[in-house]
Amino acid sequence: MLTALLDLISLHRCAGCDRSGAAVCGPCAADLRGDPVPRPPGPPPPGLPDCWSAACYEGPVRRVLLAYKERGRTATAPLLASCLVSTLLAALVARGLPPRAPLVLVPVPSARRSVRRRGHDPVRRLAVLAARALRARGRPAAAVPALAQARRVRDQAGLSAPERAANLGGALRVLPGRNLAQRRSQGPPDGVVVLLDDVVTTGATLAEAARALRAAGVEVALAVTVAATPRRTRHARIRENSEEYAR
Repeated sequence: MLTALLDLISLHRCAGCDRSGAAVCGPCAADLRGDPVPRPPGPPPPGLPDCWSAACYEGPVRRVLLAYKERGRTATAPLLASCLVSTLLAALVARGLPPRAPLVLVPVPSARRSVRRRGHDPVRRLAVLAARALRARGRPAAAVPALAQARRVRDQAGLSAPERAANLGGALRVLPGRNLAQRRSQGPPDGVVVLLDDVVTTGATLAEAARALRAAGVEVALAVTVAATPRRTRHARIRENSEEYAR
């Protein structure tokens, strides 16, 4: 109820530039749609799937994502989901993956304490909307929240890439009853499993999610995010991350 109220209050202000008229104005929406290309972190952590994103995590893109994730601006969710869809479709074509293969969209999970604080699960919402948009295009797709946290982790803000990898190692697990390997053996054999997240920074979270799925017998074809952080110095990352919250 709180996120809905906040969304209603700010409905007619752009989350990217505060211009009046829409939840996200035309220019900021164009920045979000960006240019879907591979944007892996450098260097990528071991086990990171091929990683694509719609835009760089800066300027209006960063402000819209923070408004959605941390400030309850859920009216921006359909646009963010459409960015995931367009990026995913571009990646499928570029990778030469089966054009009509069923898609299994697995959102990176938020910690329960973060969901309580925010009042919503941002990436899970995007996965549901993305699957719905794909089905509307005639593409078989399902959002499957198969992952959960196996243990608590430290706040990621300010951590280096090796520290993030150590912090997240073994932190995720496949939920009971969500065995995708068994589901796929019972269904279409050419289904494509895709990890979804809002932002990729060092890639440690996506690599850990892929590890947990592989441990359950599931190979991840792609990781798709709305945005990717530009490569910056450690000092700049600490300064930026101080404005955000842990997953």
